[in-house]
Amino acid sequence: MTPRELAEKICRVLADAGHEAFLVGGCVRDLVLGRQPEDYDVATNATPDLVESLFPGSLTVGAKFGVVVVAEDGIPVEVATFRSDISYSDGRHPDRVVYSRSAEEDVRRRDFTINGLLLDPRSGQVLDFVGGRADLEAGLIRAIGDPEHRFAEDKLRMLRAIRFAARFGFAIELTTFAAIRRLAPEIRQVSAERVRDELTRLLREGSARRGFELLDASGLLPEVLPEVARTKGVPQPPEFHPEGDVWIHTRLMLQELPSGVSETLAWAVLLHDVGKPPTFMPASEPGSRIRFDGHAEVGAVMTQAICKRLRFSNAQTEQTVSLVRNHLRFIDVPRMKPATLKRFVRLPAFDEHLELHRLDCLSSHGKLDTYDFVRRFLAETPAEEVRPPRLVDGNDLKSLGFNPGPLFGKILTAIEEAQLDGRVKTREEALALMAEMAREEPRGKPE
Repeated sequence: MTPRELAEKICRVLADAGHEAFLVGGCVRDLVLGRQPEDYDVATNATPDLVESLFPGSLTVGAKFGVVVVAEDGIPVEVATFRSDISYSDGRHPDRVVYSRSAEEDVRRRDFTINGLLLDPRSGQVLDFVGGRADLEAGLIRAIGDPEHRFAEDKLRMLRAIRFAARFGFAIELTTFAAIRRLAPEIRQVSAERVRDELTRLLREGSARRGFELLDASGLLPEVLPEVARTKGVPQPPEFHPEGDVWIHTRLMLQELPSGVSETLAWAVLLHDVGKPPTFMPASEPGSRIRFDGHAEVGAVMTQAICKRLRFSNAQTEQTVSLVRNHLRFIDVPRMKPATLKRFVRLPAFDEHLELHRLDCLSSHGKLDTYDFVRRFLAETPAEEVRPPRLVDGNDLKSLGFNPGPLFGKILTAIEEAQLDGRVKTREEALALMAEMAREEPRGKPE
C-alpha cells in the first residue's frame, strides 16, 4: 500500500461512516504542481475518538491537538479534526483547541495559502477557500489572513516561508515578507532543534543558495546564524578568490549542493569559512596579500559551538567539525609523505572531504589539480596499502619487557608510519624496528 492509497482509504472509511474527509495541505499543493508528495495528511470533521474507533490501533500521540496517526504497513498518515486554534502563548502550540464543523474554518488557521488546499479523493475536486491555486499559478508564498498573526502563532513559519520560496522558486508576497522582516528577531524564541531541522531542510532541498539569500534579505540570517552573516563583505585575495568576498564564495558553493546531499556535507559547505572574519588580515605592504592564518582551526572551534547551540548529535558534530578543520589540508597533498597521505584519506567519510574540496575549488579559482591527484591516488592504491593489517601489536612489546602505557602507542604508531611509507613490509622487519626502538627507550617500571 502506498501513502496515497492509505490516505484515500482513510477518507473513504470516514465518508462511509458519515463524516467529511479531505486530503489537505502539502500533499494537495504538490499534486496540483505535478510533484510527488512525500507524505499525506487528512482533515475531517470526525473527532479524534471517532477516528480511533474507526481505526483500531491508531496512534494518539497528537490527539491533544486533534491529531491521530493512522498507520498500515509502516506507513503513517496524520488525521486531523477540523479545528479553530485559539491562542499560542509559546509561539508553537495552541493553548487550547476548539473543534470546528467547517473545513473552511479549519483551513483559515493554517500557515500559507498554497498549503490551504483540500482535495476530495472521491470526486477529485480541489476546494480552495484562501486563494491557494491562484498563488500557486502566480508563484507566491502568501500567509493566510494577517501574516503577523500567522507568524505570532508559530515563529518557525518565517523559516518555512523562506524554505517554500526557495524549494519552488516562488517569491514571497510583499506583505508577508514585510512581516517576516519586522518579526525576524522573534525567531530566537523557537527551540534550537526546530531551527536546526528547518535550516537542514533548506540546505538539502536543492535550492540552498536562494534559500540563504532570502534568509539574508529577510533579516533572519543574523538571528539564526550570525557567524555566517558576518562573512558578508569580508574580502579575499583575488589571485585565489576572483569571485569576490567570503559570502559570495559560500553562496556559490551552496548553489552546487544537490537535493538529498548529506547533512554533514551541507553544513560543512555553509560553515567551512566561518573562521575567516575573525582571522582576516589585510595586505599590509606592497607585494603582500590578504591572509586568514589559522582560519580552518578557528572555524572548527566555531563550528563546534554552532553545532552545540543547534543541538546536533555528537556524530554529526564530529564529522562537520572534521570537514571544516581539514578542508585546507588538500593544499599540501602533493607534498605529503605517503604515510601522511594514507592517514589523510582514511578520515571517516572521506568522500565528503573530497567533495567539499571540489566545491571549494570550483567556487573560487576553478582548478581541480589536487582533487584529481587524490582521485588518482585512491584509484591506483590498493585498499590494503591504505589500511594495511598491523604487523605487530602490544603483545610483542610486552615480550620485550615493556609495560602498557603511552610508550606503547608511540612505538606502534612509529611502526605503522614506517609500514605506510613502505620502509617496513613484513612482520620480521617490523619486529626488528620494534627491537631497535625499544633499545633506545626506557622501559619503565618492571611488572
